[in-house]
Amino acid sequence: MKFRSKILRIAASMLLCPLAAAADVSPAAQKTADYAVKKYEATMTDTLAELVRFKTVAREDQPLEKNPEFAGFKRTLCDKAEALGLECEDRGYVVIVAMGQGEEKIGIVTHGDVQPANPAKWKQSPFELDRSSEPGKLIARGSEDDKGPIATALYAMKAIKDKGVPMKRRVELIVYMAEESDWEPLKAFLKDYDMPAYNITIDASYPVVTAEKGWSEIRATFADSALADKNKPYLSDFHGGYFRSQVPDEAHASIVNPTPALEEAIRARAAIHPKVKFEFEKKGDVLEITARGAATHSSEPEHGVNAIAFLADALGNDDWPANAAGATVRYINDLIGTGIVAEQFGDIAYSDDFMGPMTGALTMVKADDKGVTSYLNLRRPTGKSAELLDKQIHSAIDSWQKETGIQMADVGVSLGEPYRADDAPHVQPLLEVFRHFTGIEDAGPVSIGGSTNAKLLPNAVSFGPSMPGKAYTGHSEHEFITVDQLRLNLKMYTAMMIEIANL
Repeated sequence: MKFRSKILRIAASMLLCPLAAAADVSPAAQKTADYAVKKYEATMTDTLAELVRFKTVAREDQPLEKNPEFAGFKRTLCDKAEALGLECEDRGYVVIVAMGQGEEKIGIVTHGDVQPANPAKWKQSPFELDRSSEPGKLIARGSEDDKGPIATALYAMKAIKDKGVPMKRRVELIVYMAEESDWEPLKAFLKDYDMPAYNITIDASYPVVTAEKGWSEIRATFADSALADKNKPYLSDFHGGYFRSQVPDEAHASIVNPTPALEEAIRARAAIHPKVKFEFEKKGDVLEITARGAATHSSEPEHGVNAIAFLADALGNDDWPANAAGATVRYINDLIGTGIVAEQFGDIAYSDDFMGPMTGALTMVKADDKGVTSYLNLRRPTGKSAELLDKQIHSAIDSWQKETGIQMADVGVSLGEPYRADDAPHVQPLLEVFRHFTGIEDAGPVSIGGSTNAKLLPNAVSFGPSMPGKAYTGHSEHEFITVDQLRLNLKMYTAMMIEIANL
């Protein structure tokens, strides 16, 4: 969620200050927003704590409908909604929380599933709301992406109901359970769903997101092969990353038969990357190397430090034998490197004036019985057709294979389509809400690298929860939302629902 327009390069200190209003919202929206914070801020935070306790992570060995974590989450969500006087309907992969009786409606779209989390990298359990480790921050998996927004929306709706604010349109909070893993059940649901005229996802950033890059990926697999000389140095292992939409903060390599000169060269190369912590350990005739960087959402690679890419770079002094691990490192160094805009991968790099450049982030390298597979996550803007990009990707790979004499066992290319909703009729009212509560007068529409369910609904734009100029913490191993941000979101979501429901 970076590479945004110049509007967003505003000093971070301005963003949460109670500045004089730069735009107007209706008196009902202002009064109800203030009431929501005064009445429900503490309860909203307690509800967030209840929601993050459920480990709503997709599992290959257990379908969602049989996963007790999802069942518990949905039951808790509906119990909470009904206790607040709201309607709640569990439709399997989708839970709908609703209020109002208007013939038309607005959709507030979010998700209840989360990405995996490595407990070893958190001060407390990622599935318990940590309110104390870092004062002012609410730390947990899902706190920003997307259980914080769900809790906020619930109490925005409750405040509106309490105040009896007249609403022309019914509000439906659509909570999808597999946004992080599988969009097909949502597509199936939407075929029979009475689609709202206006849709707003609360799974991205402010001020208003009208464009999203297309989630894309290049998978390259190298099969293992016999080595001509096992007495010479070679890579027996190279792996890293945790899941396919996270810039990885850890990567590992094992070198068999390392010479003192080789180790010295690798250490010297590693030393030029001060943002990465390298650990070296000798175990008999094997040198183990671990690289530790900084994890972040793969849509914002500029906020992370890619451990896989930098470990490959540190190993780049040697022309490794082309077994699976060695070939993978050579491929990464030759075609990917440590940059974040795919500038080394043949001619595939490009940029759009509004959406910014295509970004590329290695997210995982893993070994299985097929060999070693690397995953390069691309976020592509408008400006180049999928057909041309696919052709250029394969051309770069073909050229590399001819030059090196190394053949890939398998290549997979997936190219998602960019999304634009520049003319959505509720963009300006949403901007008015944002300007009013932040005082940022020149805030305008923005583009993000992330990919939300907005792509599947008509007239869908995104509104929060992340502030412009701030790193998005979802998908990182330090996910949090600040107390101040959660409070501000409650104000803006309350006002947003009132203003859009009365267009």
